[in-house]
Amino acid sequence: MGVEVENSKWEPNPSLYGFIIMCCFFSIALFPRFFNKSVSPSAFSDQSLSPSSHRYFLFLYCLASAMEGVWSVFGDFEFVYNGMSKEQILFSLCLGFGSSLLFASLLPFLSDSIGGHHKACLMFCILHLFVGTWKRMVPQSHPCIWLPTLSSSLATSIFSFAFEAWLVLENENQGYRQRALTHTFWLMTFFESASLIGSQVLANWLLASNVDTGIASSSTATIFIAIIGIFCVTKGWKQAPYSAPVKDRRQMSYTHIFSDKRILLLGFAHACLQFSIAIFWILWAPTLVV
Repeated sequence: MGVEVENSKWEPNPSLYGFIIMCCFFSIALFPRFFNKSVSPSAFSDQSLSPSSHRYFLFLYCLASAMEGVWSVFGDFEFVYNGMSKEQILFSLCLGFGSSLLFASLLPFLSDSIGGHHKACLMFCILHLFVGTWKRMVPQSHPCIWLPTLSSSLATSIFSFAFEAWLVLENENQGYRQRALTHTFWLMTFFESASLIGSQVLANWLLASNVDTGIASSSTATIFIAIIGIFCVTKGWKQAPYSAPVKDRRQMSYTHIFSDKRILLLGFAHACLQFSIAIFWILWAPTLVV
């Protein structure tokens, strides 16, 4: 007796994507007006970030989230599409997660010590530009096929801390505003989700028509977004001068981190989450290759 299995494919209404994009644009346009009503007039004095700076930073953060979202669509499919063996997939994943574990633990302290969070954001855009150019120009049979995975892992590690740290540093140097920072963090979370969804919709739409042209078009889109991001970081929002010595800032960081158990607990929970994700991909991806 044969059993017929019916596959049901769920797809959201395309108008939902348009609604999310419209919400993003309205939030960017209306945020300064409503924010000025909820904050005292002295909040946007010479010692705090202006609404235009907030909009500029949110735009830059949307670009970074879009670059992350484009590559997250492919995942294990790209390994199978490139004809990689189980050993190559395992080596590529271990190298990527290992580099993230090694360098991601040092980069935040290094960038905080030298005040180079904007340089870390610039490195994030450069890494994505390199990955997009590599996948667009280099043939799939290249022996260093693991290099884009390494670069993407480093870029993801930088994305997890650089932009938020840059924003906090600007608020500290120009006059810390807790309420303004809270509003900006909320908008960052919203725009990140919307940008991820939008970029993934674009990548899936490109892959639906033709796989070869879809991957190439996604790489081209990433190159274009990365170039815009590099221009915005280098020519746009200038970082404020450093106001505290490196030694004092390092001492304050150690004091705040190790004296607050909530920060330690949050860091431990985040580390466990990232470790479980890494183990899942290392065990899952090689099984896709027969």
